[in-house]
Amino acid sequence: MSHMKSSASAFSGSTRVVTPAGNVAGSLRLPGDKSISHRYAMLAGFAEGISHLTNFSSGADPHSTLACMQQLGAGVERGENGVFTVTGCAGSFQAPQAALDCGNSGSTMRMLAGLLAAQPFTSTLVGDTSLSRRPMERIRMPLTAMGAKLDLTEGHAPVTIHGGPLRGLDYRTPIASAQVKTCLLFAGLQASGTTQVHESVHTRDHGELALRAFGAEVERSKLTVSIQGGQKLHGIDASVPGDLSSAAFFLCAAALFPESNLVLDGVGMNPTRASLLDVLRGLGVRLNVLELSEQHAELVGTLQVLGNPGGLQGAEISGALSAQLIDELPVLAAIAPYTRDGIRIRDARELRVKESDRIALVAQNLRAMGAQVEEFEDGLDVPGGQTLHGAGIDAGDDHRIAMAFAVAALRAVGDTQIHGAESAAISFPEFFEFLDRITER
Repeated sequence: MSHMKSSASAFSGSTRVVTPAGNVAGSLRLPGDKSISHRYAMLAGFAEGISHLTNFSSGADPHSTLACMQQLGAGVERGENGVFTVTGCAGSFQAPQAALDCGNSGSTMRMLAGLLAAQPFTSTLVGDTSLSRRPMERIRMPLTAMGAKLDLTEGHAPVTIHGGPLRGLDYRTPIASAQVKTCLLFAGLQASGTTQVHESVHTRDHGELALRAFGAEVERSKLTVSIQGGQKLHGIDASVPGDLSSAAFFLCAAALFPESNLVLDGVGMNPTRASLLDVLRGLGVRLNVLELSEQHAELVGTLQVLGNPGGLQGAEISGALSAQLIDELPVLAAIAPYTRDGIRIRDARELRVKESDRIALVAQNLRAMGAQVEEFEDGLDVPGGQTLHGAGIDAGDDHRIAMAFAVAALRAVGDTQIHGAESAAISFPEFFEFLDRITER
């Protein structure tokens, strides 16, 4: 297998050049899942005793969470092979001396607010420019109903939390959001009585599984999750499964080539995340799960992807599926021109308030590469059977846009420049190195 020459991916400042590939093959082990890393870090910092977290995410976001836990009094030490040892606060954080910096991480800000709402002090959560534009009213409303007081700036960060005694809440989330659900379960853990969260669609359940792993009882029936206040958490030893949202980029890269053969080891296969695999199978990608095991109720498997000599069909993604695939939609849209029937995305308005307006940026960058695309308020229509050419891509400070278009570039005619490529480090610093490793040119 020929490795890509370093000149093919030369940096000039923060621009990365991606040259077209002939095939995708090889094997990778991905960094730990971002969603699980966040939750384990928070609960380890909050629990009683010591936790050892192996294969913790290498992305910047979960490290923002670890830094916040340190500011709140948890002990955080990085050991050999990136194993983190976290000494918890046994349910009582120390009042932070300064604002808690969440960086680019909406997960940190929204979920940590739930843990802080019951603590008897005032704390302020701040973030970078992108995070400061993201909606925070969705946590303020329910936390206020539980008895906390939150100050926002026009619905956005900085978020100042005046914590105190909370009471349980029966809440129906107006927007499907695993972060909001987890925030309320974290607050409910410390409230009097029971907290119930009713969802319109089943969002990813890493929060519930993490709470159980640390010793809490969490009940779920259909679309309702409930937690009893006053439960104690205890430290755990856990290995974080590989990140399926990161795997998505390589799965889609392999999907573009009829002869591809790629193996991804130790990937998180949580059923609330695995809809991506169903969509890829529907497109005609051949996927095999080679082995499957369970770690702290999270499924972990080895995935093999084989290209389809007959090419890719098309897909329609809407309703509950859009909420479940929210992080994977940019890369699916980016490979849509190469399918036969195109990909249609609806009910994904939430993409407009992510790290960037992902609907607008995907459309803009696809057009830059010569694709036809129709933009809607809540989605996109990307017709199939198109030929793309290399172009200058604007990542818009958004890690998923940078990575999605690096994948689209593999089948384009001519080189593509990804401007703002360094934003990939927010979730996946090794991304370009891994992409080089599996592309044959």
